[in-house]
Amino acid sequence: MYFDELDLSDDILDALWDMHFDKCTPVQEKTIPVILEGRDVISCAQTGTGKTAAYILPLLTNLQRDNHEADKVNAIIMAPTRELAQQIDQQMDGFSYYAPFSSVAIYGGNDAQAWSAQENGLKRGADVVIATPGRLISHINLHDIDLSGVKYFILDEADRMLDMGFFDDIMTIVKHLPSDRQTILFSATMPSELRTLAKSFMKTPFEVNIAISRPPETIHQMAFVCYDAQKKALLRKIFEDRKLNKVILFAGRKQTVRELQQDFVHHPMSSSRHLEVRAMHSDLEQKEREEVMLDFRNGKIDLLIATDIVARGIDVDDIPLVINYDVPRDAEDYVHRIGRTARAENKGEAITLVGEKDQQFFSRIERFLDKEIEKLAIPAELGDAPEYNPQQRSKANKNGRHKNRLSKGLNKKKRHSFGHGHKKTSR
Repeated sequence: MYFDELDLSDDILDALWDMHFDKCTPVQEKTIPVILEGRDVISCAQTGTGKTAAYILPLLTNLQRDNHEADKVNAIIMAPTRELAQQIDQQMDGFSYYAPFSSVAIYGGNDAQAWSAQENGLKRGADVVIATPGRLISHINLHDIDLSGVKYFILDEADRMLDMGFFDDIMTIVKHLPSDRQTILFSATMPSELRTLAKSFMKTPFEVNIAISRPPETIHQMAFVCYDAQKKALLRKIFEDRKLNKVILFAGRKQTVRELQQDFVHHPMSSSRHLEVRAMHSDLEQKEREEVMLDFRNGKIDLLIATDIVARGIDVDDIPLVINYDVPRDAEDYVHRIGRTARAENKGEAITLVGEKDQQFFSRIERFLDKEIEKLAIPAELGDAPEYNPQQRSKANKNGRHKNRLSKGLNKKKRHSFGHGHKKTSR
């Protein structure tokens, strides 16, 4: 289906034309008509399916057609992270180019000037407020913010907000909103807790389900089964064999991210090619994060090493490769990580480095995806690789934990016996 077949306003269609958007994604095709009708919607769709446009386009159209108070906030879009809030704000600017609407992004990590701009936007009644839960709560608690004019309440990546502990904040915000509103919820997964949350403040929502929690087939998924000591050499081999730009390397810990960046800085590639490497994690200041992401989008960074802070909500369409330095413990996190590639109908690749202790977790991911991920042979110069046998590794890990507990128990008994059976004598 094409956008001009939907009942969107002419101003929105003009903006889409200028941005060379003509054909709807499946989630847009199924969701936009229902939102235009004014119904509550729960949409479950994987990352990279165009869900942001799926709610912004009908929201802007409804704002143009409905009666609303000009000096009050009319719509609130909630996002779990500042990065996603920024992305939504950027897309709002593009889609509303010809529409007379104001918006303000509310998120933390800014200076006093940014806080003041956010406060003014809320008090003067920006048409659309894009906010993280904690920051919006702070403004509500400190200032007299009038949310009585809100007619549209949208939660993006609702499952992520639940995981991050924003349940109470969301319910607090809901209490400040009028009951006569349209509520729209987007999520990559639909756990039972989220359904309970949705039922508590939504009115008979219409459900849209698009390829729940599965990566698109346009991602070529691969893995190296290796020893941990081989991982850094494997990374270098990947970049020596191919000229790559705008690659994301995910690691589970901030310390690992720092170590990997320093390793690339202090031990440059053996080839003549210079590799521009940057890091992204929660310890960076907001200004630093924005600068890194701007350089990454503009192709100035060859390799971005990051924690899961960028696994969701970063809208960069031309990432050719995602590498998992370690195996995520949650299959959903794996899906979101590799979902950074193969966006906007592009193809992409995902490579995971599977260490010995990670085999059982990688096996869970394969069962979750209901497919066996291709295992690549390690280059001969890096030595032998361990056998991929997750069941055996799992038993070995369990036996090791049992021996550790047994050893600790015996030591504890010895200490206990010594304390009760001997007295220290002086000479």
